[in-house]
Amino acid sequence: MPGPQLLPLLFHRRWAVPVLAELHRDSGAKLVTLVNRLETQHGSLRPALEHLIDLGWVRRNPGTGHPLRPEFILHGDGHRLGESCARLDSALREPHLRVVALKKWTLPVLHAIGEGPTRFAQIPRRLARLSDRALALALRDLRGATLVAREVLDGSPPATRYGATAQGLELMPLLEEF
Repeated sequence: MPGPQLLPLLFHRRWAVPVLAELHRDSGAKLVTLVNRLETQHGSLRPALEHLIDLGWVRRNPGTGHPLRPEFILHGDGHRLGESCARLDSALREPHLRVVALKKWTLPVLHAIGEGPTRFAQIPRRLARLSDRALALALRDLRGATLVAREVLDGSPPATRYGATAQGLELMPLLEEF
């Protein structure tokens, strides 16, 4: 599944990318381990894990035995995605980037405009089910994190274009992996 269709699925739940990254790094993990490493709560991770299980990228470990056996493991395309998520997760270690990047639409929007300056109305055509409000919020967050720049063009009426900044362009190769 190519990037424009996969990214919204991947970022549908806030913790999906960090969970896939952690499961890749450790070849699986228990829920309590994920909670501690990601510094979040059980209630925040459970929807992400269920989403990843529904997509077939993660499954509960069917084995029994040792108490340290991982509770969740990568499955199917989750192996490939886990590796890419680990690289992206490492690039997002700066707290201000991580907070913005883990929101539902920010990185899919960055990917959609990463090929060159894009007008507001063109972006939803590249991302299915993206509302104007969600797009406006994502662009605001991306601009605040200096990943996207806004340019107002002269004319009647004035037009606005959005383009990735140098920092935003650094993330593009990582997003292209998906």
